[in-house]
Amino acid sequence: MGTKLNHESLAELREIAARYPQPRSGLLPMLHLVQSVEGRITPEGIEACADVLGISAAEVSGVATFYTMYKRKPVGDYHVGVCTNTLCAVMGGDEIFARLKDHLDVGNDETTADGKVTLEHLECNAACDYAPVMMVNWEFVDNQTPESAVQLVDDLRAGNEVRSTRGPRICTWREAARVLAGFPDGRADEGPSAGPASLVGLGIATERGWSAPDADQTDQADGSTDHPVAEEAHQEAAATADAGTKEAEAAVVEKESPTTETAAEKGDAR
Repeated sequence: MGTKLNHESLAELREIAARYPQPRSGLLPMLHLVQSVEGRITPEGIEACADVLGISAAEVSGVATFYTMYKRKPVGDYHVGVCTNTLCAVMGGDEIFARLKDHLDVGNDETTADGKVTLEHLECNAACDYAPVMMVNWEFVDNQTPESAVQLVDDLRAGNEVRSTRGPRICTWREAARVLAGFPDGRADEGPSAGPASLVGLGIATERGWSAPDADQTDQADGSTDHPVAEEAHQEAAATADAGTKEAEAAVVEKESPTTETAAEKGDAR
């Protein structure tokens, strides 16, 4: 299934390895490149990476089987992941996943008969403020319902344009893998970069006139800074530490008091 590694792909694998002082550091993006060409991690792709890096195929395979983002069997044009970790599950993630399994007639980590969609339940996507969350080829789709999830996969299968709620138009699995390999598709600025919940902190900082401290302030040897926010945090930390010290001293005094009294009583007795 799909394209095989050719001379151009091998050249790009070497290009990736050359980006790093230690070529082996390029293995992760190299594996993404293999997926972009072959749709999955193949034995041939593992051998190619090993040859370029001068390491064993077993070492490459160990990395490829450790990370769940590398797939050992073909993936559809669209990898649809449903977060079923705690908060997303409570907010409806389990229901969404069950509905999609029934609607697509697939199980976990299986691909539809038309090769369009691979469905997988995912662990936490670190987007709990948008729960329940789905991902399509690693692009976020926030605040989903069973109905919106069904509409999403139907649009993907029909070839309709689908946009991430916080990013660009959804591309194919192989196109996404090529971007992860470090070959930009020119669409980094397409679409919003963050949703409202992610920007709350920035809004508060803007409203209160807060900004990041200058480098010359944060690099002072004594650790102090003239920046109001950093100074406030520094004073709070100092107060907390001082309170902790006094509490510890009080505990020591309380523990030692009975022994001192006993010694005094013994002196009186003598």
